Amino acid sequence: MSPTTRPTVVIVPGMRDHVEDHWQTLLARRLTETGRTVRTVPPLTGNRLSRDAHVAKLVEVIAQTTGPLLLVAHSAGCLTTVQWARRHDADVRGALLATPPDFDTPLPAGYPTPGELEKSGWAPVSRGPLPFPSIVAASSTDPLGSLERVAALARDWGSRLVELGDVGHLNPASGHGPWPGAEEFVEALEHGWCRSAPKPAP
Repeated sequence: MSPTTRPTVVIVPGMRDHVEDHWQTLLARRLTETGRTVRTVPPLTGNRLSRDAHVAKLVEVIAQTTGPLLLVAHSAGCLTTVQWARRHDADVRGALLATPPDFDTPLPAGYPTPGELEKSGWAPVSRGPLPFPSIVAASSTDPLGSLERVAALARDWGSRLVELGDVGHLNPASGHGPWPGAEEFVEALEHGWCRSAPKPAP
C-alpha cells in the first residue's frame, strides 16, 4: 500500500474536552510525525450531551476527508462511531473502539443518569453488525462498563474483542497516557489483520 492510498485516521473522542496527555492526542501526534494524515473530531462547545450533535461533528470531519478512512474511537466516541455507521456510508477500512461505555446500565455518581442518556439519544445503545472490520479493546476494570457487557457489545457489532486487563477507562484519570498498543491496532486494521492481531500491551 503506497503512502498516497493509506487511510486517513479519524480520531473520535468521547465527550471530554481536549486532553493533551490522552492516548488519542498522543497517537494523533505520533501518526502525523510519521507522515500519516490524521483528522480529529473537535469537542462540542454546546449541547454536549446530545448524541446526534456528536454524530454531526463526525459527519463534518468525514465530509472534509477524501479517500479511505480508519476510525479510532474512545469511550462515547465508540457509540458515536457506531451510530454514524447506521446512518451514513464511507470507505471505512476499519475501526478501533476502545473501552466503549455501557450506557444501558446506570453509571457511577457524577456521570449522566439513565434518563439523561436516553433523552440525549445514547440509550438504548445501538447494536447489530457494523459494515466494516472493527476491534473492541476492553478493560477488566472499566467503571463505565463491565467486561461482560462490553464483550456483549463486541459480539453484537461483529467486532474482534481484545481484553486489555486492568486499565480502568484507558484515560489519564485511570493513570494511562500513552498507549503504544493503539498504533499496533491501527496497523492491524489497515492491513486486514484484525482477526489475528496480537494483544498489544496497554
